[in-house]
Amino acid sequence: MNALQIFAGPRALAHLRAHGLAPAHVRAIPAAAGGPKGLTLLPLDRFLFGEWLPQSVQPVDLIGASIGAWRMAAAMLDQPAAALASLEHAYIHQDYDVPPGRKAPTRDHISERFAEGIHAMFGQRVQEVLGHPRYRLHVVTSRGRHILHRDNRVRSPLGYAGAFFTNIASRKAMGAWLERAVFSSHLAAGAPLPFAANDYRTRRYALSPVNFAPVVQASCSIPFLLNAVHDIPGAPPGAYWDGGITDYHLHLDYRLPPDRADAASSVVLYPHFQRAVVPGWLDKSLKWRHRSTHFLDDVIVLAPKPEWVATLPNQKLPDRTDFARYGRDLAARVKAWDTAVAESQRLCDEFAAWVAGSEPAAVVEPL
Repeated sequence: MNALQIFAGPRALAHLRAHGLAPAHVRAIPAAAGGPKGLTLLPLDRFLFGEWLPQSVQPVDLIGASIGAWRMAAAMLDQPAAALASLEHAYIHQDYDVPPGRKAPTRDHISERFAEGIHAMFGQRVQEVLGHPRYRLHVVTSRGRHILHRDNRVRSPLGYAGAFFTNIASRKAMGAWLERAVFSSHLAAGAPLPFAANDYRTRRYALSPVNFAPVVQASCSIPFLLNAVHDIPGAPPGAYWDGGITDYHLHLDYRLPPDRADAASSVVLYPHFQRAVVPGWLDKSLKWRHRSTHFLDDVIVLAPKPEWVATLPNQKLPDRTDFARYGRDLAARVKAWDTAVAESQRLCDEFAAWVAGSEPAAVVEPL
């Protein structure tokens, strides 16, 4: 493999050695926050949801935060490959107006464009997501508490400063400032969360036609860049932000209880843009929290090799710094991102060859 590297937790690695990997083995797929980095996973998404997973029939839980929520919701639409291609085009070509005298667009303007994008993609198609016969969507958002109960120019900086310093001492203690709010489709049908939620303060609500758009918008609402979404229907009042704040890379406890019939024969397949599964947005600089834990024992991570990433434009994955790098030169940014996504087909091709091979565990490294 020249582009793709594969890592597995100990139980997932044992599964690969005993059974290989077939579509029927997958019980959950997480999709991380990370903005434009997620673009490089879209060719792989198209293969997984358009060709590979349709070869099986079991329920699959899709967990997403920020761009990950967009990816997983698009994958649940009829003709998922086409829907994911539409998401790719819309995300790459996003553009914002910068008022005279300013270096960046306003929060109001970016938030408005995001809302337009959600409507353009899902519009009257929300029921395709909520009524999917196999896939169950779980959108992760972050709900502010106490001073962060409302988003404004004074409260938010103070609240996030408090959350930052509290998180250094204890990730779980950050729950005093922000709680994990998960919105699930199929909740009325009794579908459980696909992860244990005793690691961090968590609330769960039903994803519905009424709140679908504000929930997806909230999951993408990066503090200070977009406005928080207030008072989501079907959930407690308050400000809801990007799910990546509490769960940047969805480092969740995916282990099944040993009494579950499928506990020994199912895995969590995680297409990701790096090896490390970082718990929260405020943990990005806390390297000691980037290590794998027992939460990921059942997880297989698919990630690009750093050597391959170095061949992409600017020797990196697309990211939010590209908006400043290219400024008003939309065509140059689009060209760079189009090139990166086109090259990412290599990740898809190598994954397809890997699952078709006779000894898949041979190239897998411990997570």
